[in-house]
Amino acid sequence: MIISKMFKLILKSFFLYFFLIFQVFAEESFSQWVIKFKSKAISSGISEKVVTDIMSKAQFLPKVIEYDRYQPEFYEDTFTYIKKRSSKRKVKEGLKLYNKERLTIETIEKNFQIEKELLLALMGIETNFGKYLGKMDIVSSLATLSFDKRRSEFFTEELLILLKLVDDKVIDKSILFGSWAGAFGNFQFMPRTIRNYAIDYNKNNSIELKNIEDSFASAANYLKTIGWKKNEPCFFKIELSENIPKKFLNSSARNIKNKKKVRFLKRYIKDFDKITIKENLMAAIIIPDKDIIPGAETLSPAYIVFENYEKILNWNRSLRFALAVCTLKESFKNEI
Repeated sequence: MIISKMFKLILKSFFLYFFLIFQVFAEESFSQWVIKFKSKAISSGISEKVVTDIMSKAQFLPKVIEYDRYQPEFYEDTFTYIKKRSSKRKVKEGLKLYNKERLTIETIEKNFQIEKELLLALMGIETNFGKYLGKMDIVSSLATLSFDKRRSEFFTEELLILLKLVDDKVIDKSILFGSWAGAFGNFQFMPRTIRNYAIDYNKNNSIELKNIEDSFASAANYLKTIGWKKNEPCFFKIELSENIPKKFLNSSARNIKNKKKVRFLKRYIKDFDKITIKENLMAAIIIPDKDIIPGAETLSPAYIVFENYEKILNWNRSLRFALAVCTLKESFKNEI
């Protein structure tokens, strides 16, 4: 027993030692990376003053790498993921916000033709209605992920955009705190989303994405621009027939393949008679657990998804995320 405890202690110390060594070398390499990045940022047209001022404070954050490798979209089964994010408590919190900001939210819905229920669902899942905006230094988060090899190109571009937004005085450098992935505000906009879609809705010469007016309007503007269609369906849960060809089964959010009109796909849906849907709509079949959950059934759970569903994938490329957003949206629709 004593030997076992000693062995565990030695093993723990061993791993801790090597983690610290790894971190030291990572930080040394990160410092070299920052020097190269500064040069690249200045060459891209961002002022040297802004680049030097902001990047001199950037730090390598090991926790960010840990979060990146262990996202709930990568390990929670669909039932658990959706249940957590569309609970009665979540609906109750959303209704509280809606009743408080009803005039603003309904005006934005009318102006942009984006359902208030969808906006509430997105804010609820992203930040629990503004309660969890994130406290991490966005610059350090983006720099860490840019330094990391897994998605370096994407996050390098995001960091360059962020610096440009600060340089152009679109964003105040003093408020750059958000999620581990570098997202910001009530709806967790990444820098390129801020650049492309964020708007100064209340016209006070400042885009404030922690403010209800600007954040809701910016989210609505984004959804309208990418083609969300008001009052069109998102998905239906279905039971699949065993004879469905594998080519119609999508388990990856990166590219939904083999889309067909509903009138074609219905032959593979056992409970199609329970669905009320236009048969000329384009649709696809997804099986979200198959490539994520060990031992998951191939044909269950399964969903028929439509164009609106794919628009939510533009927001976050996760099959489960889009299902949770649309589920919570329908819950609000039943209450408002």
